Amino acid sequence: MYQINDYLKYGKDVCRVKEIEEKKFNDQDYYLLVPVKDETLKIEIPVTSDKVQDLISKDKLESLLDKIPEIETIELEEKFMESEYKRLMSTGEYEDIMRVIKTTYLRNKIRKQNNKKLAEKDINYFQQAEDNLFNEFSVVLGKSYDDTKNYIINKLDGILA
Repeated sequence: MYQINDYLKYGKDVCRVKEIEEKKFNDQDYYLLVPVKDETLKIEIPVTSDKVQDLISKDKLESLLDKIPEIETIELEEKFMESEYKRLMSTGEYEDIMRVIKTTYLRNKIRKQNNKKLAEKDINYFQQAEDNLFNEFSVVLGKSYDDTKNYIINKLDGILA
């Protein structure tokens, strides 16, 4: 069972446990969660909910970040890229989502270097993947969201250097 001020994932949201309270009408304990990205929201769920997950461990996160250079980018014909982005995003696997981040970031970086227009599709999927991972990573690393994003972008920039 999580404790007050612990962080967890509820669905795709990273949340902090604000309170644990017992509801008298059904004798069940509930978490009162506050999403990291919008602290004005409050989510109340039973402590037995199967939609609650632990955050990635710091060791697993560091291992994933160290593997960024080895994660292959998506190399498909343009017409198949979006369906592959969707497929990878839907798995919920960290490496798959990082693959989307790496591919979209590097594709747009190359476009920018060649004075070409950035691809809206790549921008959108980068933002979705970023939103999916960086809140969690920032909590695990003890960094701000922006510092976490810069940390990962620096790792990606090192690939093209």
